Amino acid sequence: MPFVSNPAGENPAGFFIITSMGDSYQTCLNEMYALRRFGIKLGLDTIRRILAGLGNPQEHFNAIHVAGTNGKGSVAATLASILNACGLRTGLYTSPHLVRFNERIVVDRQPISDENVLSAYRAVKAAAKVDREPTFFEFATAMAFHEFKCRRVDWAVVETGMGGRLDATNIIHPALSIITNVSLEHREYLGRRISQIAGEKAGIIKTGVPVVTAVRQKTAIAVVESVAEKHSAQLFRLGKDFRMRRSAADTVTYSGLTVRWQGLKTVLRGGHQLENTALALAACEVLSPVIGTIDPECLQKGLAETRWPGRLEQVLDRPLTLLDGAHNLIAARALGRYLKTGLAGRAITLVIGILDDKPYREILSALVPHCRRVILTRPKIDRALPPEKLIPAASELTADWSVIPDVAAAVSHAINSAAPDDVVCIAGSLYVVGEAKAALENQAPPEPI
Repeated sequence: MPFVSNPAGENPAGFFIITSMGDSYQTCLNEMYALRRFGIKLGLDTIRRILAGLGNPQEHFNAIHVAGTNGKGSVAATLASILNACGLRTGLYTSPHLVRFNERIVVDRQPISDENVLSAYRAVKAAAKVDREPTFFEFATAMAFHEFKCRRVDWAVVETGMGGRLDATNIIHPALSIITNVSLEHREYLGRRISQIAGEKAGIIKTGVPVVTAVRQKTAIAVVESVAEKHSAQLFRLGKDFRMRRSAADTVTYSGLTVRWQGLKTVLRGGHQLENTALALAACEVLSPVIGTIDPECLQKGLAETRWPGRLEQVLDRPLTLLDGAHNLIAARALGRYLKTGLAGRAITLVIGILDDKPYREILSALVPHCRRVILTRPKIDRALPPEKLIPAASELTADWSVIPDVAAAVSHAINSAAPDDVVCIAGSLYVVGEAKAALENQAPPEPI
């Protein structure tokens, strides 16, 4: 059964609140960002020891684990919003953040405070007596689990950082595992074939724990089915065991294992969000023996209140300005379909910057043909491609291109030079989106992670 929530506004027992921050919050973030020098180290030994030093906080709440190449953040955010609308105290752990670190750790749809970041940081630092220095992601994961325990969340929706099998989040024993989809990504860590990457994602499957998935490729499905069978885990597949379709009046209908929910309205833009919403609803149905039958009104409230920044997020009305990470080829193609169909006939300005490990020619080909003009830019991270590198590919697709290396300046120029009925789309990397969002909100640009 779910754990009991704290009353609203109550300070959890033993939870240390700092009332005078000074520079402590920024100092702790600076120390965490310095952990980047240890890079990415897949494995569970270090996180296991840190969490043991914290009293194994991951054992104090129910969890749902979400892995996949694309859509896992949207699924996690939707599911957390629905659970919260049902009256459950809900934690959400995702990555990366767009502007502020606090975005990674959310309780009841609100990023945790600076004071809570500092408190969690200090707790983890005191507990991190391990053979090697933890990575940034391991440290942040431990902070999230500590915070969820202190806030006495009923449920935590936890998104993997990379892969699944050896991801630091895989220390949890969830009530449900979700694998959104599989495509080629992080091949230096996860493998160079779809079947290998599927095996890493399927590493979150636990014995006797049901699995919901939208995986489609035959080789990937075969791997997921094999792992699920090995662990005696029930597997529920989109298109086979549950379905979602658009209905009249801009609503959707979910046809599940035993339920049919009609007349639902979603707020996340793009056709690809239909699949993500279906996964979240299937999760609710599969979990119903534990969380109880969900009232359709709570379900609709959760969908209506879902927010997932930086994914076709509208930040201005005139000109219509959208932020979308589109950080890999699948995401770029999904955005391209939305530009072509959802914004047909509109004059679109694309502001784009791409990281050096992405197929930039293919990403540009998916987006540029649907845009009137393109502004090439570069986020402040060492893995970003110089805009000059993008010029040959961009110039083959459009004659109206320009280079403005600074993201904030590129966004400002795009918006100020657009007509009120035009569209400005900022894409290509979550780092580009983060810098654009910070500039539009007049905040300091995010620290590159």
